[in-house]
Amino acid sequence: MKKAILLICSLSLLISCNKSDVIDPNAIDLNPDPITVLSPCENGMAGIYPCNDYDLVAHIDLTTLGGIGASGNDCWGWTDPNTQKEYALMCTSTGLSFIDISDPLNPVNLGQLPTQTNNSTWRDVKTYGNYAFIVSEASGHGMQVFDLTRLRNVDPNNAPLTFSSDAHYTGFGNAHNIVINEANGYAYAVGTGTFSGGPHFVDISDPLNPIAAGGYANDAYSHDAQVITYNGPDTDHTGKEILIGSNENEVVIIDVTDKSNPTRISTINYSNIGYTHQGWFTEDMRYFLLGDELDERDFGINTRTVVFDFNDLDNPTHHMDYLGPTTAIDHNGYVKGDLFFLSNYSAGVRIIDITNISSGNMTEVGFFDTNPNNNNTSFDGVWNVYPYFASGNIIVSDTDSGFFIIRKSGS
Repeated sequence: MKKAILLICSLSLLISCNKSDVIDPNAIDLNPDPITVLSPCENGMAGIYPCNDYDLVAHIDLTTLGGIGASGNDCWGWTDPNTQKEYALMCTSTGLSFIDISDPLNPVNLGQLPTQTNNSTWRDVKTYGNYAFIVSEASGHGMQVFDLTRLRNVDPNNAPLTFSSDAHYTGFGNAHNIVINEANGYAYAVGTGTFSGGPHFVDISDPLNPIAAGGYANDAYSHDAQVITYNGPDTDHTGKEILIGSNENEVVIIDVTDKSNPTRISTINYSNIGYTHQGWFTEDMRYFLLGDELDERDFGINTRTVVFDFNDLDNPTHHMDYLGPTTAIDHNGYVKGDLFFLSNYSAGVRIIDITNISSGNMTEVGFFDTNPNNNNTSFDGVWNVYPYFASGNIIVSDTDSGFFIIRKSGS
């Protein structure tokens, strides 16, 4: 019943509107021009969706993107450097959908790159330059490579199309996730059947000719990671390529500068570990914000973000815990300036001010809840959020109800 209700609402909304992980903060316009929105957030609601200071711009249901019975998972974004058009990359259980959001009130589903092998609940995408790299836990999937500039030539009147890959890497089969350091031209597949599930390095400097570049197996399975060219407070590591792995029961910091000899710098764990899932640096690389996917379920606590002080990468310390207002499970979180955008499953997207994180203070300043039925401790609702478009539009992927564009009210 829940999916049927949301699908009906999705279709009505569409009719009413006629239809590196390394981010450079200097490239982001923090004060974009205001636009008209589909459903403004008024009196705590944007249409059927609970909200606070974030409006609904557009919505596309999962059947439109992935076919009947599809589920949603990851999403990411790409901006065409020639046209400045913005595109959403939305993963579903059946493949990767490409959505032109340059007119955000009228997003256009350009088509889908189908899964390489089988359907899967887990699919992940990241970009390097003008290319998308896609992995999945589907057996034998490997890594698909897609030239995003092909989207320039799609006639919306002929969309949606079915696309094929431009290259395919077979150095691993299934993978849980993929991480890319756009500054250095390497991809890191995690949760594969290689290197004990640790990061599998791929040289993607020539995107259509990905080359195996080694891996790291010493700390076993890595569920997710962030890889950066380090420019933080610990000057001993300035300029090095650093991987921070979320490895089920601990956080691992690894120097991966020399792909033939990756070296562990340190590890750290924390109290009440359920499942060490995913984390992200603050922009000054001082603090690392970690989400544990099972602590709400296993310990009966509210949504928890564990914050580490990485002032000294060799000796990381626990800094604080932030507890949200519900018991919903947290999934992926990303920092943009002084805001932390947290995909919070059944509680939607939560926007948290981290201006005073050094003093141990984090404050929720907004949210948009794509799952209006409840805030249960369950795996329904928002899987991912991508807040890095220069326009100020934020894309959201929901496991049950598809693709959303939201935006800060009045912006």
